[in-house]
This record gives sequence, structure tokens and C-alpha cells, in this order.
Amino acid sequence: MKTWNNRAWFMVLPVLLLVAFSAIIPLMTVVNYSVQDTFGNNVFFWAGTEWFEDVLTSQRFWDSMFRNLAFSAIILAIEIPLGVFIALNMPRSGWGVPVCLVLMALPLLIPWNVVGTIWQVFGRVDIGLLGYTMRQLGVDYNYVNDPFDAWVTIVVMDVWHWTSLVVLLCYAGLVSIPDAYYQAAKIDGASRWAVFRYIQLPKMNRVLLIAVLLRFMDSFMIYTEPFVVTGGGPGNTTTFLSIDLVKLAIGEFNLGEAAAMSLVYFLIILLLSWVFYTVMTNVGAEKER
Repeated sequence: MKTWNNRAWFMVLPVLLLVAFSAIIPLMTVVNYSVQDTFGNNVFFWAGTEWFEDVLTSQRFWDSMFRNLAFSAIILAIEIPLGVFIALNMPRSGWGVPVCLVLMALPLLIPWNVVGTIWQVFGRVDIGLLGYTMRQLGVDYNYVNDPFDAWVTIVVMDVWHWTSLVVLLCYAGLVSIPDAYYQAAKIDGASRWAVFRYIQLPKMNRVLLIAVLLRFMDSFMIYTEPFVVTGGGPGNTTTFLSIDLVKLAIGEFNLGEAAAMSLVYFLIILLLSWVFYTVMTNVGAEKER
């Protein structure tokens, strides 16, 4: 009979209480602001669902939402296949393993604001290597004035920064596959595609689920990098929900609507993450049958 050691919960209970306290207090404050209005001097008036109605009927909110969804879709469509491809071609043994792992981990060690600053300078047409090179090649590149160039710059920046995370997760899944699977496939004369389709991909289902969830949540909540590079411009073409939320709360000091928007933002992320998790888990379960 298997027994459970419940004393382990007492070891993590202080951490759970600290995390719960640090999360619940800000959440209660946001909920409080989302249903009230104020004219200053710490005097509040009940507003009910007024702020939520304003957010959900605002074209500004839905435009930012569309840009967020488009950005996340582009990021997932590029980084997941690219990360799998790189992981498949990384060495499994020898001196090349630590070298590749260190190179893959380097972009992840750079702070987000530094990444934005690097690409802001890198893409400048006067002193940036990328901007100068594009101009020398005859490409009219200017991420400050051209919306398409701004989007390309932000997408390429995110791919450079975060594809390594997908690579490392997929590589961890690949190295955990026993050699017996490959030996059996070699005996059966399986092609490279068959090995990937029936051995490697099913064994990477779990890590791919983690990679998709992490990259979706992070790309949908992206703020620092595009804010540093473009500031949400040119115009509002790169103004995502996070940037719009900060502008609403700090720039316009509309705390009630900003609080309601942050709650809607949180619920959307929670819902979409649950949908991703459910769909990918069901697909993985069907493949394992």
C-alpha cells in the first residue's frame, strides 16, 4: 500500500502563502478600481460594470487585441518549426553539445529592455548595422516611419530572442528518447521523415505543449521590447494590449478603465491558454492511442 507524505506540504506552504498574498492584494486593488470611479482626493464612486462596457465596446481595445493575436500567431508559426528544426540538427554527443547549448542559452540571458535597446540601435538607418546594410542593398527600410518595417523588426527581434527557448525544450525531449527506438527504426528501414513522424514528434509532444504555452503567453503579454523599439508606433501599428494598457493607466490616468481592461486582458490570456492546453493535450492523447 502506497502512503503519502503530507509533511512535504508544510515545506512549500510558506512559499504558497507568500505568492498568494503578493498576488491577491494587487488583484483586489485592480478589482476595486474596475468597479469604481474617482475624481481624486481618494474619494471613490460606484461605477458598476461601466468600465467593462467601455472596454468591450471600444474599437481601440479590439484593434490592440487583433494586433496581439496576429503577433502571437506569427511568432508561433515561425519559432515552433524553427526551434524543432534546430533541435533536430544539434549534436547529441561530443564537444559540440555544450557549445551549442551555451550559444542557444545566450539570447535568453539578455534582459528584455536590453534586447529592445540593441535592436533599436541595430535597426537605425544612420548608425545601425541592419539599417545601414539594408539601405546599401537598395531596400527602403525604416522601422520608425514604415509600419511593415516596424512589424518585421519586432518579429525578427522576438524570433532571435526566444527561439532558443523552443530549441532547448525540444532538445531535452529528443535526448530523452532511448537509442532502442532508433535501432528498431534502422532495422525496419524507416526514412528520416518516418523517424521524425512516428518516434521523435510523439516523444516531443509534452515539451512542445510547454513551448507553445510559454511562447503564446509571453508573446501575448509582450511589452518591453516593442515599447523600447517603436513605442507602439508608427502611429498605433505596434500598439499591443500591454502598451495600450500602460498608456491608458499612466498616460491618460484613466485608472478605472485601465483596471477593467487589465482584468479582461487577464481572462483572455487564461482562456486562450486553457484552449491551447486542452486542444494540444487531446491531440497528443489521440496520437498515443
